[in-house]
Amino acid sequence: MDEDYSIRPIGVIHTPFEKDDRPPIQATGSDIQGEAEVFPEYVPALDSLDGFSHIILLYWFHDIRPVQLRVTPYLDTQSHGLFATRAPSRPNPIGLSVVEIVSIADGRIVFKGADMLDGSPLLDIKPFVPRFDHRPHATSGWLTDKLSNPSRLRDGDDRFSRDL
Repeated sequence: MDEDYSIRPIGVIHTPFEKDDRPPIQATGSDIQGEAEVFPEYVPALDSLDGFSHIILLYWFHDIRPVQLRVTPYLDTQSHGLFATRAPSRPNPIGLSVVEIVSIADGRIVFKGADMLDGSPLLDIKPFVPRFDHRPHATSGWLTDKLSNPSRLRDGDDRFSRDL
């Protein structure tokens, strides 16, 4: 399969995190606010979104180091295959964050749970639906033992540094 696909941003995400900052590892547990600015032509697509408490933001990791197929993730000291991690340096560097809606007005979604860099191109927005998105029997592989200390998820790391 040798096809190319094109993706056009629908907006841009604003957060307090610049390139050399250390954003939280995941949106879970982060109360840091961000804002998804939706381009004017897509604002009508926000209709009825205000009835949801959470949304899924899909965005482009626009400022990351080159792809590595094996990485040592933040919560471990052992190397794992890239697809067994959420490391941002990916063949198609698409980020996904579940965030809590604070407000929606004038094409801007203010949210809690910022864990992405400022200026990240926004690719899509989907409503978070607990009935669809929750899997009570899901397992977490090598992460199972690492998740016992959820406060570590609020700490940043250098995963966006190009110097490594």
